[in-house]
Amino acid sequence: MSPGTKGSTSGQKSGTSKRGFAAMDAQKQREIASMGGRAAHEKGTAHEFTSEEARRAGQKGGESVSRNREHMAAIGRKGGESSSSSSRGSSGLSAKGGSSAQHAKAGSQSHKNR
Repeated sequence: MSPGTKGSTSGQKSGTSKRGFAAMDAQKQREIASMGGRAAHEKGTAHEFTSEEARRAGQKGGESVSRNREHMAAIGRKGGESSSSSSRGSSGLSAKGGSSAQHAKAGSQSHKNR
């Protein structure tokens, strides 16, 4: 081992390599997490959302995302580009009316008053 590696043979600094759960591939992590979820349901300790709790959680997430105006503008542009390349050809009009530029503008203005 060289003097600069401090116990790591991979050349990384000590404490920066992934170990345990973090070192597993994503599929293996999902399998283990799924087992925990099933065990909690069998034991009766798993939380199950009511429709009201789920509605509030979705609303809160939507509000959080919509605060990012650049993100919302990008969504509007992508939607406008997607709809303008549909069956209407190259006229620039979407199936729901309006040009891709109008859709992009609408996307950048959505949730303006929040």
